[in-house]
Amino acid sequence: MEFIMGTVIGIDLGTTNSCVAVIEGDTPTVITNKEGYRTTPSVVAFTKSKERIVGDAAKRQAAVNSDRTIFSIKRHMGTDYRRKIDGKYYTPQEISAFILMKLKEDAEDFLGQPVTDAVVTVPAYFTDAQRQATKDAGKIAGLNILRIINEPTSAALAYGLDNGMAQKVLVYDLGGGTFDVSVIDIGDNVIEVLATSGDNHLGGDDFDERIVNYLVEQFKISDGINLSKDVSAMRLREEAEKAKKELSSSLTTNINLPFIAMSKDGPHHIDITLSRQTFDELTADLVDRTITPVENALHDAGLSKTDINMVLLVGGSTRIPAIADKVRQLMGKEPSRNLNPDECVALGVAVQGGKLGNQLQAGSAASEIILMDVTPMSLSIETMGGIASRLIERNTTIPTRHSQIFTTAGNFQTSVDIKVFQGERKFTRDNKLLGNFRLNGIKRAMAGVPQIEVTFDIDVNGIVNVSAKDLGTGREQSITITSSSNMTEEEIAKARWEAEVYSKQDEAYQSFIDIREDAVRTLNEANNALAANKKVWDKDKKKNVKAQIGHLGKLISKAPIDKLNEEKAASMHEATEAVKEALR
Repeated sequence: MEFIMGTVIGIDLGTTNSCVAVIEGDTPTVITNKEGYRTTPSVVAFTKSKERIVGDAAKRQAAVNSDRTIFSIKRHMGTDYRRKIDGKYYTPQEISAFILMKLKEDAEDFLGQPVTDAVVTVPAYFTDAQRQATKDAGKIAGLNILRIINEPTSAALAYGLDNGMAQKVLVYDLGGGTFDVSVIDIGDNVIEVLATSGDNHLGGDDFDERIVNYLVEQFKISDGINLSKDVSAMRLREEAEKAKKELSSSLTTNINLPFIAMSKDGPHHIDITLSRQTFDELTADLVDRTITPVENALHDAGLSKTDINMVLLVGGSTRIPAIADKVRQLMGKEPSRNLNPDECVALGVAVQGGKLGNQLQAGSAASEIILMDVTPMSLSIETMGGIASRLIERNTTIPTRHSQIFTTAGNFQTSVDIKVFQGERKFTRDNKLLGNFRLNGIKRAMAGVPQIEVTFDIDVNGIVNVSAKDLGTGREQSITITSSSNMTEEEIAKARWEAEVYSKQDEAYQSFIDIREDAVRTLNEANNALAANKKVWDKDKKKNVKAQIGHLGKLISKAPIDKLNEEKAASMHEATEAVKEALR
C-alpha cells in the first residue's frame, strides 16, 4: 500500500482550461490561481528571451508570439507529436507537465504546504497510450499520480454528493478538445459506470475553427486577401472563441479586428456581425457527431432514453445553445445545469483525492461513496489470419483480469509473438496496436499441442498489463503496455530535471509579469482618477499625475509580456510607485 504524505489534490487537466480542487472539511473546493481565476488556460509559451510562461499570461501574449505559444496539447497526448522551439523538441508530456507544475504551485500557495500527490482526470475515451502519457506528465511535474479517473465519472461523483437518490444519469461531456458520454448508475453510495463512448477529436476548438474559417472566407470575398496562412491567425482564433461565448447568451455578436492585414491600398479591417443562426449552420455537423456516441453508450448499457433519470451537462462547450437543444431532442428531457460545467470534474476528482489521502471524515457522504469505472475499448491479441481475438470487452468494470488459453499455429514452434490491440474491429489491422512481446522457450511440439495462457490485467487507472505463460514449461513473459510514442524512464527523468532547473527561472519571469500587470492596473486607475478629479485637483497635482502616467505608459508599451527582463520590470515598478505616490 502506498504511503501518502500531505494533502492530495484533484486536477482536471483540460484541453483549453484546467482546474484544481482540494477537500476542505469534507467539501471539495476549487483553488483560485495566482491571477485570481478559478480555471487556468492550458496554454504554454516561450518568450524570445527563452523564458517559459503558463496560463493566463501565456494566452494574453499569444497574438504577438503565436509561433512560440502552444494550445490544446492534450489532443496530442499519446502520439509522437513534437513541438520544436529554440532547437529543442518538446513532447506533449513535457508541455502538459508545465501546466501541471503551474497548478501544483497554485495549490501549494493556497494550502501553504508542499503538494506531491494528485488524482488526475482524463477523457473516458482516452486510449492506454494517452493514459500512460498523462502519468508521465505527472512524473515530470514532480507529482505522484495516485489515480487516473475518467472525466464523466468524476462529474457524476460531484453530482452524486448532493443527489444520492437511486438514479441513472447520462453524463454528456463536451470540453475543449474531446467528447465523452457515460451512462452511470447512482445508488446505495455506489457510483457505477455502466457504459462509456466518445470522440477524442471533437470539442470547443472545432467550433472555434469553424468561425475562423468563416471569417477567412468572408474576408477573402470582401477584400481579396487570404488570411489562412497569415500571422494574424492567432487574432482570428481569439476573436472566434470570444464570439462563440457571446453567442451563448446573445443572438448576434460583432467581430471587429482593425488592421488585420496590409496591402498596397493600405490597412484592411474585419467588421462582421455573426448571428447565432449562422453559427449553428456552420457547426451543425459537429453537434450531430455527438449523437452516435450517445446512442452507443445507451445500447451498451442496455438502456433506452426513457430509463435515464437525469442528463448532466459537463464541459464549457455545453453552454452552446445548439448543444442543449440537441440533448433535449435526443433524450426527451431537460438537461441539468445544477453544476458549473467548468468546475464539476475537478470537484469530483478532489473527492477521490480526499478518499485516497484519508482526508475525509468517517461516515461523511463523500467518504462512503464507491466508484466503479469501466474500460472504454475492447482489448485483444492477434491470432492467425490477423484476427483480433478479444479477451476483454469494452465497458468491462475495472479493475479486471481475464485469462484465455491459446496454442501454436506451426509445428515445433518454440516462440510466439504476442501483439496487443485496442479497438472494436474484427481484424487487427483496423485496431490500434498497444504493444507486443515475445514468449520464448516453448516446448517443441506439433501445432495445436502447447497451451499458452494469455492474461490481461487492467488496473484502476485503465492501464493495461499483459502476460503470457507456457503451461507446459512454466515459462512466463509479461509487459506493462507502453506506446512507442511514450517517453522512456530516462527521458522522463531528464525532463523532470530540466523542469526543476528552470522552475526558479520561470518564477522570476512570473514576478516580472506580476509587476507589469500591477503597472497596467495602476495606469488604468490613475487615468480614471484623473478624469474623476479634473475639477477637484489643483493645477500642480494634475500636471504631476499626467507626467507620471505618461512615463509609466511609455515603459509599459516598451515592455510587452514576451520581452520582459529584470531592468524593464524594475523601471516599471519604480514608475508604478511614483504614480501611486502622485495620486495620494
